[in-house]
Amino acid sequence: MKYIDDFRHQPHVELLATAIRNTCTRPWTIMELCGGQTHAIMKYGIDQLLPNDINLIHGPGCPVCVTPLQAIDMAIGIAALNGVIFCTFGDMLRVPGSTKDLMTVKAEGGDVRTVYSPLEAVTLAQQHPDKQVVFFAIGFETTIPTTAMSVYQAQQMGLKNFKLLVSHVRVPPAMEAILSSAENKVQGFLAAGNVCVVMGYQEYLPIAEKYQVPIVVTGFEPVDILQGILLCITQLEQGQVTVENQYARAVQASGNTTAQQIVNRIFKPVTRSWRGLGDIPMSGFELSADYAAFDAENYFQIAHINTQEHEQCLSGKVLQGIIKPSQCPEFGARCTPETPLGATMVSAEGACAAYYTYRRQQSITENISQ
Repeated sequence: MKYIDDFRHQPHVELLATAIRNTCTRPWTIMELCGGQTHAIMKYGIDQLLPNDINLIHGPGCPVCVTPLQAIDMAIGIAALNGVIFCTFGDMLRVPGSTKDLMTVKAEGGDVRTVYSPLEAVTLAQQHPDKQVVFFAIGFETTIPTTAMSVYQAQQMGLKNFKLLVSHVRVPPAMEAILSSAENKVQGFLAAGNVCVVMGYQEYLPIAEKYQVPIVVTGFEPVDILQGILLCITQLEQGQVTVENQYARAVQASGNTTAQQIVNRIFKPVTRSWRGLGDIPMSGFELSADYAAFDAENYFQIAHINTQEHEQCLSGKVLQGIIKPSQCPEFGARCTPETPLGATMVSAEGACAAYYTYRRQQSITENISQ
């Protein structure tokens, strides 16, 4: 706890906030990529310590939030089948599909189980050889290695009843999709430190150069985030463009090469659909040919499912940084954690959930006044 307290130390926070105010001379818009960073910013009021010229917008860094409605409906369809044990992270249970969510499937008798790791699903497959055990594989580069290891172990054990419904995605292609959009507002990025622990940050170098945007790899505590903002603002003010690593205590330039090797062995890059961003080339993973037998989408023949996002839900614009949650007319009204229109309101890393938890009254008042 002492180590964590050092990164929440009020005098350090105040020094960094003062340095940012002294450095900033004009308006800048910075996007934090990770939902964990968004929640920290809202929880600790980091944005309120900044000068008005600095606008923090929230990116597509919540794995639950960017999982498309089609994948949710596929999950619901599989989970409702007899003879299936459907395993998922807890965040996915209340994400609305077209007509229901996984929690409802569970209430209706489906065998839906919350797990903390795909390796738990492998154990369930061992324990229930008469069932098909399906793990809903979502997330960024942070969680992909454990999913890859689960497939590797299942193959080594000769398990025929373990499957993955894969919706894994990669961060760099999404950054490029945002930067190349006609609605792009981003002038600098705070990259997600947890992703870079696995993948390093070398693949960000060509993005920074191509789009002329500073990218700072940043942690998740107040001192981390404020220091990341200071580094980004300093680059912007001086007309520099590079990738910097604020999170050096955890991130190396090359990342975790062992984790990368298992991912590259089990998966291959493919075009993947993102909620709010659409199809992004080479932005996701699917099982490689040697491991295709573990693919739930093919096994259950559900690729035909095609759905449309909720018309009143503006989570897509939130995930692109085009609007903030408080600018959605449904925020705090029709859309709440109890009656969510989209994943950004129910995920533990969702931007709408962060605003609802920490800034609800302020956001609703702002929304009414608009």
